[in-house]
Amino acid sequence: MNNKYIQKNYINLCSKVLGTKIHRFSDQFFGSASRLIKEEQPIFKDGVYDKNGKWMDGWETRRKRITGNDYVTIKLGLPGKINFAEIDTSYFNGNQPEYASIDACYFEKNKFNWVNILSKKKLKPNYLHGFKTKQNNKVFNFIRLNIYPDGGVARLKLLGNLDVSKLKFPNKKFDLLSVLNGSKIVACSDEHFGKAENLLLPFKSKNMGNGWETRRRRGAGFDWVIIKLGKPGFIENFDIQTHYFKGNYPSFCSVQSYFSNTNTNINSIVNSSKKWEYLIKNLELKPHSSIKKQLSKKSKKINYIKLNIYPDGGISRIRSTGKIV
Repeated sequence: MNNKYIQKNYINLCSKVLGTKIHRFSDQFFGSASRLIKEEQPIFKDGVYDKNGKWMDGWETRRKRITGNDYVTIKLGLPGKINFAEIDTSYFNGNQPEYASIDACYFEKNKFNWVNILSKKKLKPNYLHGFKTKQNNKVFNFIRLNIYPDGGVARLKLLGNLDVSKLKFPNKKFDLLSVLNGSKIVACSDEHFGKAENLLLPFKSKNMGNGWETRRRRGAGFDWVIIKLGKPGFIENFDIQTHYFKGNYPSFCSVQSYFSNTNTNINSIVNSSKKWEYLIKNLELKPHSSIKKQLSKKSKKINYIKLNIYPDGGISRIRSTGKIV
């Protein structure tokens, strides 16, 4: 297998897909705090104003004329450990905060016991900042973004992993590949036109940009993506969806499975080609469709899935039905 691949270690815990919501804020005069956690990339609308001033695609507070600083608290939809923070000030140029910091806590028994996970950092205008966080071995379900003293931030992402031990799995059969059940992308060959993470979203694809799409392959080989399940399980069937991919869907696909009972490093997983077992071979795909495939025999216990597409193209979603071990 080609060693050149994209490694994926984390998911965005600050995503609305997981149920993350704005909890409270000090101010949102120029721009709603809810824009901080939008999935879409920030945009700029030249010459567009609302009743309070220039429309900006982000959270923006008024100019502070008293002591103190602005903040927003966010309730994470699912608790997890945070490894990195991305603070995006795109299009805020002259109205970005001078500094920012982040606090976090695990809220229970009506107590907010905040700890600092990102010390005060200088922010640049119109820039995507990436910071490594502290306390990344602890589980949190609330965070507080502090800005000093005021200004605008376009987006906030908190990259980490869900705490699977706190997820509630149903007793009946369910989609083991959903991000809501702790599954995540760990590696893929290419995602030139669409992110691999889109494959695991719980709702139907909204458009062609809301799926996984690779560039046009001009040589030998094929594209692939590897998914780690939130919990090991047994899978009975798959639903491979190509919605909105009408002239750029793959010709066919295959699905392989693998089980590792250790925290194997991703490079080892990617290159363990002899240990991957086929669940589906040569499944013909169609444009803008949902192709369901029942497995001919019960799968072994697995915690990794590899979707191969031939030779390239776009898949909107992959779903499975099964149960955890």
